[in-house]
Amino acid sequence: MSGKKIQAPKGVSEYVPPRSVSFEFVRESLINPARRAGYQLIELPVFEDTELFTRGVGESTDVVSKEMYTFEDRGGRSITLRPEGTAGVMRAVIEHGLDRAQLPTKLWYSGAFFRAERPQAGRYRQFYQVGIEAIGLDDPAIDAEVIAIADAGFKAIGLTKYRLDITSLGDSQSRAAHRIDLVKFIASMDLDEATALRAQINPLRLFDDKRPQIRSAMEKAPLLLDYLSQASRENFEQVRRYLEALGISYVINPRMVRGLDYYTGTTFEFVHELLGAQSGIGGGGRYDGLMSELGGQELSGIGFGLGVDRALLAAESEGVISADAFVSDLFIIPLGGGAKEQALRIASSLRKAGKVVEIAFGDRALKGAMKSADKSGARYVVVLGDEELNSQSVELKNMNSGVSTSVSIDSLINAL
Repeated sequence: MSGKKIQAPKGVSEYVPPRSVSFEFVRESLINPARRAGYQLIELPVFEDTELFTRGVGESTDVVSKEMYTFEDRGGRSITLRPEGTAGVMRAVIEHGLDRAQLPTKLWYSGAFFRAERPQAGRYRQFYQVGIEAIGLDDPAIDAEVIAIADAGFKAIGLTKYRLDITSLGDSQSRAAHRIDLVKFIASMDLDEATALRAQINPLRLFDDKRPQIRSAMEKAPLLLDYLSQASRENFEQVRRYLEALGISYVINPRMVRGLDYYTGTTFEFVHELLGAQSGIGGGGRYDGLMSELGGQELSGIGFGLGVDRALLAAESEGVISADAFVSDLFIIPLGGGAKEQALRIASSLRKAGKVVEIAFGDRALKGAMKSADKSGARYVVVLGDEELNSQSVELKNMNSGVSTSVSIDSLINAL
């Protein structure tokens, strides 16, 4: 009697061949611009003390109040699977003293994140992100560079049908002036108890509320952009000038607040036009008080989180990526024990030279092995039998053209 099949938990995103090749391509395309800009890898735990997120992300956010996977470990400590990346990076920077080295500290990360959301296309309970953080300097040029790195990643994938929304959430002076009028406006609204409590903690959260009645009521709410101090206004104008100098188009979205409480100053989001309700493919912004809130120095920072899952969906919807993109350089079909030994040696040598080489295992007949070679997507195929072993040469078949060329085994590396 066979056991019952076990399926993956509901709402997780997992990738198997051939689509996993596309996933890997998207992830690496998003990482590479950060590497080229001098950002270094930081590898972090997938769970942290719950307090890190309640203090760092904000109690008024949906992420903290509704979406975190929190549990008590065997030592009685409250632990949470990471719902986002910035708070964990900041904790590590403070703990390991990276903020006391040369500034800015420039870091990149990638991995799985977790939110207890209602699963739907593009919204998962386990999802993947690539992120960067530049910590230690408040410079509009860094803001522009961070945005440009994200834009370069999306362009490297081949995406074109997206836009960049930007705004400024100002400095403390700007937000204090805006809060007075916003609180007065919200006081005139008829809110349920939970929404009123969220607004009391952070009134900006109502701009992020997706319910139609709240969105309609907030249409006439005072906008933070109209309350920017002179310093904040000049900073935002400089960021925009840098983006224009880089040839990066943008749309000013004065109602954008993002879903996390730590954002200040420059804030941005990339939106894809073909993804429907889950159209955000990445975003980020500046956070001026987060490090001190978590026990560190008074240092500013800026970063982003880009959704690998949604970027892949965007690439597939635009038709710029295919699921069968995996290609190996050579597929070797050995006929007999002696040929299999030689095939292993050839494959090992070519792999050391950077080639992707597969071998037909299982002593299959030639016809079946050729079918496997065709399915593998290999550029070239060789059959290795007694005759080839004796002559130390093979017929190298180009699988696209069907043309075969006689090549000595020693010179295979030059022929591929």
